[in-house]
Amino acid sequence: MTESTLNRRLGQAALIVSGGVLLSRILGQLREIIFAGLLGADGITDQYVAAFRIPDFLNYLLAGGFLSITFIPIFAKYLADDDEEGGWMALSAVLRPIAFGIVALVGIGYVATPWIIDTIYPEFTAAQVAATVRLTRIVLPAQIFFVLGALFSAVQYAKGHFTTPTIAPIVYNLGIITGGLAYAQVTGAPDPEGFIWGALAGAFIGNFALQWWGARRVGMQLFLGVSWRHPALRTYISIALPLMIGQSIVVLDETFMSTFGGLVGDGAQTHLLYARRTMFVPIGVVAQAAGVAAYPFLARLYAEGKAKLMADTVDKTLRWVLALSILAAGAIASLSVPTIRVLFERSAFKPDDTIAAGAALFFYSFAIPVWGGLQVLNRAFYARRQMWTPVAVGSAATVLAVPTYWAMQRTFGLEGVAAASVISLSAYTIALGLLWYRHPDHKGRVTAILEGAGRALPLAVGGGTAAWAVAAALESVLGTGFGASLLTLLIATATYALVALALARGLYELTRGSSTA
Repeated sequence: MTESTLNRRLGQAALIVSGGVLLSRILGQLREIIFAGLLGADGITDQYVAAFRIPDFLNYLLAGGFLSITFIPIFAKYLADDDEEGGWMALSAVLRPIAFGIVALVGIGYVATPWIIDTIYPEFTAAQVAATVRLTRIVLPAQIFFVLGALFSAVQYAKGHFTTPTIAPIVYNLGIITGGLAYAQVTGAPDPEGFIWGALAGAFIGNFALQWWGARRVGMQLFLGVSWRHPALRTYISIALPLMIGQSIVVLDETFMSTFGGLVGDGAQTHLLYARRTMFVPIGVVAQAAGVAAYPFLARLYAEGKAKLMADTVDKTLRWVLALSILAAGAIASLSVPTIRVLFERSAFKPDDTIAAGAALFFYSFAIPVWGGLQVLNRAFYARRQMWTPVAVGSAATVLAVPTYWAMQRTFGLEGVAAASVISLSAYTIALGLLWYRHPDHKGRVTAILEGAGRALPLAVGGGTAAWAVAAALESVLGTGFGASLLTLLIATATYALVALALARGLYELTRGSSTA
């Protein structure tokens, strides 16, 4: 594969994934808007947030969140060796124990749910614990669909097919929305249980059934009689084991948000959740799309022994992701409260909820470039099958994160929880970047990356300052109703873009003038 062909295919994949992620994030925001409008933010909605803690942890425990990352290098090696049938046998060898494992874990989780919820949420009343247990048990089987579907997605990614896997979260969000609205329509009263049933249905359709179909379309074959001693299974375990036992700060960040947010008081978990998921819209569109699109190509380049081309691809992806993430962070930070107000403030979600969630979003926005860097750096290590490096660094960051979260929550409340996330993830990202660029093949590259990405910083600061001033002035004149807030947000966003573009042009002319002098 030539560099020009790689860039073209990588660009096409990034556009597909970015478009799908954008639609998914829009639906995710719509889901949160509907949820907030129907239920607000209180102890009942906190039960909904808490109901996903055990299912999410089971997913991570079996590396469900990393199955694509884990299996793609294995499958890519078979493809590089022109042995596709061997790749399908490898899939069969891995799929069988994974299926048994996740079913067993779901069964154990079902039985242990009351004890676990009571332990990790000591502030919950008996009624809250009972409600959370019921919701958790409904959504637990969804993890079976997530885990198995991730393997079906992995083979599609490895073969360069991105569309069907990209549809999975879209269908999942549609399931949650449909479930919540249908339940309210049928019963006459909104309840988190409707959204939970929708999540289960969405996981089955989007993450399992659709991915099975997609994998079959790219030629998937399953060999049920494959040996339990197949070498691919041993390879998979050696790659996945670090991810299974090393639950890093990236994996546990949302759990920390929920646990320490619960200590702040009723509604805090929900405020943090809305802020965090709003932050993940630009992360998904920019960083996640780039990481997902680049990873199969990075794994293939490594399998083919093209180390320099792989390193160049990492550098280029990281530089663009950081620059765009910095620009997104500036916009979100300067317009955090108007953004939350437009998205969520209606019906049961009150102005006080907007202020709380907006404050959390302001701090979370500084994590956007951090998450962006992680999306690329983690996958760079994974593509080289160096799973232990990010896991070891992430585990160390997790150990430091616990006292950080505790101290920040105690001192600053809700805002402290959001800031603790930024601090912990920043430490992880910086350490990981230092380790990647310590490699002899990578020396001298980091300066160019930081210089390229750093050019976005004055644009973000200047545009953000102008947008914040415009938004404040318009709110004082127009008020904070939905229509006024939407107009304010649109004008302030346009201001951000225009000022950032003007600064970019000015800096370009200044730089060009200096270079020709």
